[in-house]
Amino acid sequence: MSVRLLIFVIALACFSETSSAQGAPSPSPRPVAIPTGITDPAAATRAWLDTIPPDEKARSDAYFEGGYWLILWNFLLTAAIALLILTTRLSTRIRDVAARLTRFRPIQAGIYAIGFALITGILSFPLNFYEGFVREHQYGMSNQIFWAWFSESLNALEIAVVILAISLAILYRIFQATERTWWMWGTVFGIILITIGNIAAPVLIEPIFNKYTPLTDPKIRDPILDLARANQIPATQVFVVDQSRQTKRVSANVSGLAGTTRIALNDNLLNQCTLPEIREVMAHEMGHYVLNHGAKGTAFLSIFIFVGFGLAAIIFNRVIGKRGSAWGVTGIADPAGFPLLMLIFATYGFVLTPISNTIGRNIEREADAFAINAAREPDAAAMVALKLGKYRKLEPSPLEEFIFFDHPSGRSRIRMAMDWKAAQLPCGEVK
Repeated sequence: MSVRLLIFVIALACFSETSSAQGAPSPSPRPVAIPTGITDPAAATRAWLDTIPPDEKARSDAYFEGGYWLILWNFLLTAAIALLILTTRLSTRIRDVAARLTRFRPIQAGIYAIGFALITGILSFPLNFYEGFVREHQYGMSNQIFWAWFSESLNALEIAVVILAISLAILYRIFQATERTWWMWGTVFGIILITIGNIAAPVLIEPIFNKYTPLTDPKIRDPILDLARANQIPATQVFVVDQSRQTKRVSANVSGLAGTTRIALNDNLLNQCTLPEIREVMAHEMGHYVLNHGAKGTAFLSIFIFVGFGLAAIIFNRVIGKRGSAWGVTGIADPAGFPLLMLIFATYGFVLTPISNTIGRNIEREADAFAINAAREPDAAAMVALKLGKYRKLEPSPLEEFIFFDHPSGRSRIRMAMDWKAAQLPCGEVK
């Protein structure tokens, strides 16, 4: 479960922060000799880490550390665009155009959202192009040519425009009806929107970008379904996602509720990993499902949204009191003030980066613990950590991991696997 700086889902429909869990792998998997005969967890962990050549480690570290700066640049770009649209009164001009097209205020907000999303999409394109295309090719991660990447980016923008238009139409109708308690009702709407998004995205959004086909190889499918049955996950099929046409990353997920539960893994996982490694990865994803991490993540995010709207209620009114006339913004019910609301939440999310990452890291650690007990493949778990380490920094400092990592580091994951392995030995055999 990837935890992004997702605090205000409406604003982030157009502005998404860089996930610190992502990166770029080296071109192809390299055979790794499994350390044997070492039963001390610390020594075994060190032996696993030492199998990575220094040049590969340096490349991975450079990519991942570059992501730290991208978090900052994305935030600064968001702030700059918001202030530009406000101070030039471009936001009020978009609102005025919407008002001339219709008298129905919720529709005005929806039309405003379309203009706002298109303008911000254009202004943010250079950084998105570097981050999503140029940099990925520099590190040998992307499999896409420019036009394929650009086409998918346009599709994503179209989806964002639709979602933002509907969301702002509803949100500003709420603001217009509850100008004194808007922040409380905004919180309720934000929580509902996130919940719907978590349920609908795997079913409605993801298939737009990738094709899902049933996994037909029984040698891989059946062990995965055996794991699912052992953990009471109601799934009868495993699906393969054709993400290799876009990326070299491995990924998998278990999503849905009751009869809609779906187990999926991408074709990179099939092509780059052994069966024990696949079982370990799938057990991790099943851990998220069994441990209700989706609901837990939504609960944490709901708290963030509640606090964020509370802060926004204070900051927004004070800023508009001082700058509203210069910007042409009349109050919270005016869609022209949306860039300020977005800026408040973007700043809030940026400041909360260490906290949100820590929550995500703890959730992922719970899934790791579930996986090692369900799959019982400690060496496979260590190998997967190394393969992920091709695009994630394996050995960060404690402070670095606290601030930037929304998943446990490779070192932490290998140590967990080696601790588990040592615990399975007869008494007196740990050395």
